[in-house]
Amino acid sequence: MQQQKIAVILSGCGALDGSEIHESVLTLLALDRAGLPYQCLAPSIPQTRVVNMETGKTKEHIERNVLEESARIARGKIKPIDCANPEEYTGLIVPGGFGVALNLCNFGLNKENYTIQRDVFHFAKSIADAKKPAGFICIAPILAPKLYPAGIKITLGNDNPTAKIVEKLGAQHIPCAATACVVDKTYRIVTTPAYMLACSIQEVAQGIECLVKELNNLL
Repeated sequence: MQQQKIAVILSGCGALDGSEIHESVLTLLALDRAGLPYQCLAPSIPQTRVVNMETGKTKEHIERNVLEESARIARGKIKPIDCANPEEYTGLIVPGGFGVALNLCNFGLNKENYTIQRDVFHFAKSIADAKKPAGFICIAPILAPKLYPAGIKITLGNDNPTAKIVEKLGAQHIPCAATACVVDKTYRIVTTPAYMLACSIQEVAQGIECLVKELNNLL
């Protein structure tokens, strides 16, 4: 039997302009504990913005590459997503962080009129169309309405403004605690709120462990 390999799509390094580091590392840890091999992927594109994590302020006239920054989390073991063949993967997980809304798509700038970055869309849509399981963490479920039919069940935590936008786009938002996850068995999607709602890294870990367990059950 061929080993399962999960694609983990990263969006940079840092909660305000890339992948949320806690969520990303906890995802890799949960996959490893579950015995699920993974491969980190990221688009090789400039970051939309660079943020000083200490001050929260945007740094002007500084450029960073999403793939290069994501490689920090992956310890260098990462591939450009445009070079990855979706047929070689049995599922995907997208950790959160505002890089999802800035680099993997432009939701952070255009709200409900957003589009998904071309290479990310091609890969993720191929996974969705093949009915392979997918996990979306924190703000990452915003990608789902552009990848799946109307009626998908996802969570962004509580009834927040972002949840209202995904509902406007056709998704069904399910309130969920940070320590739990929501499973849509029809479309084989698992989502968890993570830092959209969590008050501690322990809560984030519980939610991500739930997500990986349920995703494993869908394989």
